Amino acid sequence: MLREQKEGDVMKKQKTVGMILVMFCLMFAGIFATSETAYAKRITNYSQVKKMALKKVKGAHILEIDKDYEKGVLIWEVDLIKGTKKYEIKYRASDGKMLSYKWEQKKIDRKSKKKVISQNKCKSLAKKQVKGAKITSIHKKYEKGIVLYKVKMKSSTKKYELKYHGRTGKLIKYEEELMIKPKKQTSYIGAKKAKEIALKKVPGATVVKVEFDRDDDDGIPVYEVEMIKGHFEYEIKIHARTGKILDFDKDYRDDYYDDDDYYDDYY
Repeated sequence: MLREQKEGDVMKKQKTVGMILVMFCLMFAGIFATSETAYAKRITNYSQVKKMALKKVKGAHILEIDKDYEKGVLIWEVDLIKGTKKYEIKYRASDGKMLSYKWEQKKIDRKSKKKVISQNKCKSLAKKQVKGAKITSIHKKYEKGIVLYKVKMKSSTKKYELKYHGRTGKLIKYEEELMIKPKKQTSYIGAKKAKEIALKKVPGATVVKVEFDRDDDDGIPVYEVEMIKGHFEYEIKIHARTGKILDFDKDYRDDYYDDDDYYDDYY
């Protein structure tokens, strides 16, 4: 009886361990699949972003495609036109996420003599346009002789700005922007620490300059350290948060060989 009980306990433990292993594998597979999906959707060229923008605004014509950094994040910006509307879309390069979508009506009725719609009517139109979002503000204003209503709204993930023609009630401008929670930033290591790392790499060198910058290729914050030692000059690029050396360059000093004393000693 005791032996059977022990065997039963062992089997239960084995089942528990097996279940934990299965759960771990599933979790790992899910994480791996998610990262693979994000990697697959990243934008690396103009052709990709053009295809995405034209899928979003079918039948439009591309005016311009540009890429730039915003707060250290590489983004693609696309300007399009369709009929009397001009569009602007921004995508995050790392995962293809659409960060903002805007359009503006270029042809506006400036001669309408209709009675200006009420604020409540404008609220109703905005809620119908962006279902589920909350109106945070609404203002009546004049722009270039036209009565407009400017409406700001917010949902759990996006913020919106809409402009309505005060007399016709037509939507003439629409903007939506993804609200991104700022990532917790690790503090920078500082110029002093960067100098120490560089001197550890090249002991006995003299530091000429330490400068904070962002890498031209991917916007990573870096410290660029310039040093000299003997016949050589060094340029070291250090990650401003992790302290990792990203680039190391060693070259002959031009000023060293321009020195007349050097040539006198040499000859």
